Amino acid sequence: MTVRRRLAALALSLVAAAALSACAGVPDGGATTGTGTAAVAAPTPTPSMTIAPFPMGPSTSTTALPANLPQGCRDLLTSTVLQELDGVPLNAEGMGGGIRADSTRVCVWGEPGAVGTRLVTLIGYSPDQEARDALYALGSQGYTCYEPHGGIRCEKTWQSATLPVEEGRTLFYRDGVIVDTQYTNLAPAGYTDAVIDALWPPAGSAPRTPAPAPSPSATR
Repeated sequence: MTVRRRLAALALSLVAAAALSACAGVPDGGATTGTGTAAVAAPTPTPSMTIAPFPMGPSTSTTALPANLPQGCRDLLTSTVLQELDGVPLNAEGMGGGIRADSTRVCVWGEPGAVGTRLVTLIGYSPDQEARDALYALGSQGYTCYEPHGGIRCEKTWQSATLPVEEGRTLFYRDGVIVDTQYTNLAPAGYTDAVIDALWPPAGSAPRTPAPAPSPSATR
């Protein structure tokens, strides 16, 4: 089912749920990274969606974070994944996307007001021991954790407590960087793998072609 159809099917229940949903922002982080990335103002908090925290802070890393958001968020993805997100606004005003004061990149896919269909990815530096401890704790909370692509990956899906949709979270940690994706009713196939391959290209792979500029409907 396409994103547009999912949004249409949920429209009535989401209007009712919006009045009951609590507002929670992207978790704060006060530290800058060990790479010297310039800090900028934190983005506006994401409305009506609780973002689970992960320890962010200075780390030893050779991995560069995406630049030029929001286009940098699109550049992480393959054309196949972008087709699944066609028409979904990226980092729309008031949705919490952008660059946080601790240099964490925040990519938010979702229509403003559609609380039941959204995908948020945080990409930032995380101290090694704290990150491993956090992932170990998730493993004891029902997450499936394994070690692909030279890193640690943990993932879990569950039924929303308030809406008839699936929610989930997928995390990948490598070289002092965490990729933390949390979503509701929006899980494009291959999304996390595309981000991993963009940040850490497989040996011998061809450079990723920059993503095309979004259509006007995807930026409103």
